[in-house]
Amino acid sequence: MRNLPIAQEAANYLRQARRICVIGCSGGGKSTLSRKIAAALDLPNHSMDREVFWLPNWIQRPRVEQRAILSEIVKADRWLLDGTNPSSFDIRLPRTDLVVWVRLPRWRCLLGVYRRARRHIGRHRPDMADGCVEKWPDREFLSYIWNFERRFAPRITQEIERYGPNVPVVTLKSHGEMAQLLDLAGLPH
Repeated sequence: MRNLPIAQEAANYLRQARRICVIGCSGGGKSTLSRKIAAALDLPNHSMDREVFWLPNWIQRPRVEQRAILSEIVKADRWLLDGTNPSSFDIRLPRTDLVVWVRLPRWRCLLGVYRRARRHIGRHRPDMADGCVEKWPDREFLSYIWNFERRFAPRITQEIERYGPNVPVVTLKSHGEMAQLLDLAGLPH
């Protein structure tokens, strides 16, 4: 995996990238960061939760359909894809110029999920598919966040090395690092 330090080199990659994957654990701020980057760089912003994974009422779209939708999105010359799902890295990474990995501590992700739920509970959240009303986080979802680094980060690293070994990766471990990257790239936040 080709890690870039948060410095001018990473900022230059960000400014010049035409196809960006923003990945990370739920609640870390990847969707907010994705919206900022996409708006600043005038990239079509595709939320995988909204466009790929979910159908109304929290029904998961069949995997074959998910892969077909992703295949169509990545054919374009310019895009930003907000979503992790390493099982689709074989489709996304060969066309990706830059991976931005939001890798905040789990306590921060849990706090982010609770704040998001409080803000949107009982309503549709813009980053979700129509008909997916925000609900209070259940034990399964909280467990996913709590165990993300141990259970899922190794597979993410493995799949990046497998399908995008030469794709630069910028790892952001705090909201301060997110702001620093945007500042260095001269992007608003």
